Amino acid sequence: MKTKNVRLSTSSSLQEDFDDPPPSGRVAVNPTPFLENLSSKESGDFVVSDHSLKFLERHFPGTTIAEWTDWKWQVRHSFTSFDQLEKVLNLSEDEKGFKEQALHLPIRVTPYYASLLDKYDALQPLRRTMIPVLDELIVSKGEESDPLGEEHDSPVPLILHRYPDRVLFLVTGFCSAFCRYCTRTHMVSKKDKMHAGTSQIDAAIEYIKEHTEVRDVLISGGDPLTLSDDRLEYILSRLRAVEHVEFIRIGSKVPAVLPMRITPALTQMLKKYHPLFISLHFTHPDELTPETREACNRLADAGIPLGSQTVLLKGINDEVEVYKKLTHELLKVRVKPYYLYQCDPIPGSSHFRTRVARGIEIIKGLRGFTSGYAVPHFVIDAPKGGGKIPLLPEYFEGRENGEVILRNYEDKIFKYPDYA
Repeated sequence: MKTKNVRLSTSSSLQEDFDDPPPSGRVAVNPTPFLENLSSKESGDFVVSDHSLKFLERHFPGTTIAEWTDWKWQVRHSFTSFDQLEKVLNLSEDEKGFKEQALHLPIRVTPYYASLLDKYDALQPLRRTMIPVLDELIVSKGEESDPLGEEHDSPVPLILHRYPDRVLFLVTGFCSAFCRYCTRTHMVSKKDKMHAGTSQIDAAIEYIKEHTEVRDVLISGGDPLTLSDDRLEYILSRLRAVEHVEFIRIGSKVPAVLPMRITPALTQMLKKYHPLFISLHFTHPDELTPETREACNRLADAGIPLGSQTVLLKGINDEVEVYKKLTHELLKVRVKPYYLYQCDPIPGSSHFRTRVARGIEIIKGLRGFTSGYAVPHFVIDAPKGGGKIPLLPEYFEGRENGEVILRNYEDKIFKYPDYA
């Protein structure tokens, strides 16, 4: 995939209304106006792939490169209905087989991410993660809208306090793209749980201040990087002022679905609040585009440790070689594979879920066969609020005559002296 270093302005007005419909009547146009805009701006660099340029000229005629690389333009022009998606995808009967009102979670796909979806192949991994199918209407045994029991661990609005020394701070219910397997369908996209107001944020931070055992705050949602720089800095600065908060984390899928959000202004602001970690959500190696790599490198260059949290999905990333490829590509942009999650049992998710044994097989296929840095923790986030429980292949075979019996990655047995 070829890329162009496009000169453009990194400044944009702060627009809070993200829901304007995309332009109608998209047709192919002469690409010349786009190419003329490649050097029309004087400051800032952002990588734009040829693949993105072709999608832009075909489906958003009259749109400039500067607009395409403006993250707020991307959110405003997201695809939010089957009618809109039909302009860029040949929808299968399984995809368009029901009314949108029946969905547990609305549709939202940024133009950038839509450009990565295969127009004709409804089974393409990335397409399956974003476009609803009829299976989503089948509610199977054990599925619940809040499978992790998060609402029972919320002492005040926006705060989940499950573990002794850390809290989850849910600052928004909005994401720039809605993954069909999202564990928070009970809150994401709901009108009463969008970007939190100042009074709610202040009350949540007051709770953190009062609980001196809290040393770690994970800012999540929704996606906190859909907040404006000013709002995000307000939260970070208030948290950093709490003496017992040792470090802060942000959970986000933005670099994968909206990489142009990672602006120089954002990274300059974030680096003021170290120690700051960011947990990113990647699903498949096809997400590692030139644009996404640029976003990850910008965050890493700002001194922010990056980890990836991947959900194990049937037919998408549940092959050892596919997942290994993802981990290798992530490490090349300084993202450590951190968690591999068993898919949570939200309503209509059975077509995504593998058997637990499959996740263990993937870990076994990685350990010893690639770098230790490429091997994540495979975990189940236990239903009803049990928290993350790690699962491993059986390497420990027991103890005999003062020795530990161990099985290595090649299934060979070794003994280690354990007489102490």
